[in-house]
Amino acid sequence: MVSSQKLYKDNTSIKSMSNEVLENILSFVDSHKDRNSVSLVCKDWYDAERWSRSKLFIGNCYAVSPEIVARRFPRIKSVLLKGKPRFSDFNMLPPGWGANVHAWLVKFSTVYPFLEELRLKRMIIGDDSLQLLADSFPSFKALSLSSCEGFSSDGLKAIAKNCRNLTELDIQDCVMLDGRGDWVSGFPENFNSLEVLNFSRLDSDVNIDDLEKLVTRCISLKVLKLNESIPSEQLHRLLGCATQLTELGIGVSLQAPQNGLYMDLESNFNKCKNLQVLTVLWDSNPFYLPIFFGACSGLTFMNLTDAPLGSGDFSSLLSKCPNLCRIWVLDTVTDKGLEALGSSCPLLEEYRVLPYDPYDLDDGPGVTEVGFEAVSNGCRKLHYVLYFCRKMTNAAVKAVVQNCPNFTHFRLCIMNPCQPDHTTGEPMDEAFGAVTKTCGKLKRLSISGLLTDLTFEYIGRYAKKLETLSVAFAGRSDRGMQCVLEGCPKLRKLEIRDCPFGNGALLSGLAKYETMRSLWMSSCAVTIRGCSVLAKQMPRLNVEVIKDEENDDDLVAEKIYVYRSLAGPRTDAPPFVLTL
Repeated sequence: MVSSQKLYKDNTSIKSMSNEVLENILSFVDSHKDRNSVSLVCKDWYDAERWSRSKLFIGNCYAVSPEIVARRFPRIKSVLLKGKPRFSDFNMLPPGWGANVHAWLVKFSTVYPFLEELRLKRMIIGDDSLQLLADSFPSFKALSLSSCEGFSSDGLKAIAKNCRNLTELDIQDCVMLDGRGDWVSGFPENFNSLEVLNFSRLDSDVNIDDLEKLVTRCISLKVLKLNESIPSEQLHRLLGCATQLTELGIGVSLQAPQNGLYMDLESNFNKCKNLQVLTVLWDSNPFYLPIFFGACSGLTFMNLTDAPLGSGDFSSLLSKCPNLCRIWVLDTVTDKGLEALGSSCPLLEEYRVLPYDPYDLDDGPGVTEVGFEAVSNGCRKLHYVLYFCRKMTNAAVKAVVQNCPNFTHFRLCIMNPCQPDHTTGEPMDEAFGAVTKTCGKLKRLSISGLLTDLTFEYIGRYAKKLETLSVAFAGRSDRGMQCVLEGCPKLRKLEIRDCPFGNGALLSGLAKYETMRSLWMSSCAVTIRGCSVLAKQMPRLNVEVIKDEENDDDLVAEKIYVYRSLAGPRTDAPPFVLTL
């Protein structure tokens, strides 16, 4: 970032700069956080930043209105907009909560005619919105929908038909209203600009002939992620048309060994010399695993969270991937597979282990502290971990962070609630104390297991760069939450569920909430009265109580969502959302 502090001290330098020069300088500042800081230096810098900003990030669609955004930034070309809180991914938000993008697009269509990119996460986008998008922005190039809903094949077809400059269509973890796949046929026969096509988790059939023609025409295609509708016998045809791919996602099922198909697939995978990312969405016969081997040497990221590999097959695959920096797997690889990961991938920076069956809480196959520590022994460059397990020890966590002190994201999820150190029976306080003391760059932390208020005291005392904290089944009194709110100056998001924190804890953050993006609390000890006090004392916050149909208690605030907003209370709240 440009050193704004140095220029700020020299008022003469700032005043002598023309707006054009300032705008040229700021064009090199990409981080939205840095640009926000730049705009606070002085009025000249505020104006220059306003006119030079082309990319917009809004972490909560209710934190500001489309009208406010349009007045503030007149030259936006790219928008990333998030809607529902993260807990909607776990069915903790009733249907119909909100986050419809249509009003935003109506405003954008009048003020941003040169919009090129729209990226949405956890939002409602209907076919009418997609049609408006397709009709209003002649230079539109990129549409990314992540965990969105409300649209059908007709909406996607409108994008395909009308967005002649489209380079990216990324549909990830979305729910369509229908299962038709005729949207692929909407692309004109002379269309050839696509560089990214992802429909890996879209529950719809796709015409293979239309798809093959599209892939063949788009010679600049770098990312292709397919869903399960693509038959295995057709996969090799697509690979043969796109050997230039750098990212590939496949969703086929290969169960019965077919020698001819094996040879075709293996041959075409061997031709994919530029492949860097591989996502496998299948439950296949291990007989087919070697077909990937020819394309593995250049892989830097592999997503196997829908491929329940055993430790032996996983180890064989890893031996062909010396350059892996990121990997996501299921706990079916067991500790032995993680030991192979630690010994095979010294460049690893991020790994995630997800549960094959998140509802099976019994001790059995899966991963433990043994695999957790084994990866850290061999992968000293780690800075991100998401680890689901059924048991853990304080000693193992301490060893992991001693081996890898540069963690910025540490997400340990012990699936059995309130599980102590299984070797000593002690709380897991010292484990997370070691994390906060050792990892000075920590930005995101998820804690679990048997935890007392001592864990929260450690977090408040040492985690000075922490931005996001997720807590479940932890703490013993309001003091725990108070320690975090008082001690973490950079905290942006706080997510709490099934904890004993009550009104005292909630109201201890009065001086903090306006600097945060959001607070989520569910199944805690907060009451409607406590929420009302918060709303009265902090009028610039939106305090929403989300009622459950099965809970008739008018005193208990079962779920609360608190966030700062320049737009005031939202106007589209459904009846089950009480805005205080």
